[in-house]
Amino acid sequence: MSASSPTDPMISHYRRVAREIGAGRVVPFLGAGANLCGRPEELTWRPGQFDWLPSGRELSNYLARMFDYEGKNEDDLVRVSQYVTLTVGAWPLYEELRRLFDGDYPPTALHRFLAETPTILRDQGAPRPYQLIVTTNYDDVLERAFRDVDEPFDLVTYDAEGQQRGKFTHHPHEGEPTTIFEPNIYYDLTTDERTVILKIHGAVNRADQSRDSYVITEDHYIDYLARTDVSKLFPVTLVEKLRRSHCLFLGYSLRDWNLRVILNRIWGDETLRSKSWAIQLNPDPVDEGLWNSR
Repeated sequence: MSASSPTDPMISHYRRVAREIGAGRVVPFLGAGANLCGRPEELTWRPGQFDWLPSGRELSNYLARMFDYEGKNEDDLVRVSQYVTLTVGAWPLYEELRRLFDGDYPPTALHRFLAETPTILRDQGAPRPYQLIVTTNYDDVLERAFRDVDEPFDLVTYDAEGQQRGKFTHHPHEGEPTTIFEPNIYYDLTTDERTVILKIHGAVNRADQSRDSYVITEDHYIDYLARTDVSKLFPVTLVEKLRRSHCLFLGYSLRDWNLRVILNRIWGDETLRSKSWAIQLNPDPVDEGLWNSR
């Protein structure tokens, strides 16, 4: 492109987003599609082969076959998971999910980029080099990417079952995990010194199977929706960060109820004060309308 040629509008957009990332004002949201970054289109996911994680549809179809799902819409992970818990209980579902996610899947280029971002920003003298990263994924690939480059982080996970149901647990970079009983006055979480990874739909716990947690059934989502005050669910410092940041949604479709529940929990009917963006492959008009309405 010559010096007199008009600037590509997408290049200008990318520069604006990069500048906002450098200023610490962008929160990436990672959905199941983010784990497909770099995966060859012709590749078929194979359970038990720890090379690539499944998409939401692949996981749903696998569970439907495994547990003889008799309903419609085998692609509906929430519905299939609800069926499993009703017919055989939560433990078989959790055990099967652990079998799939308790593996050393290699980080994708996206995970490596997020893990290397703090170093890049520190080298450039950015005022806020650390990130808040939100994910609804159950795997630990993002955390492993950070460990691969010796980048410290705090981990915050949601408990969907057990005595701490409905609470978040803070796993600090150093120290013992802490259950957050009063999120509206919990101030021990900040991105001032290191990245915070917030797993709002639970996660596999590679060290302790009893702490596995998965927001995956219709009942789990009802639990989310039943909480009318966000300050009673999310740690206050992270809510403040979310409400004053741009959000960058990666690997989501608004046809996924999980994302719409998240948006409802964090913002409700509020109008977002910062521009946010979603990267989605071949969105249909309904999806585009839903995104624009937010």
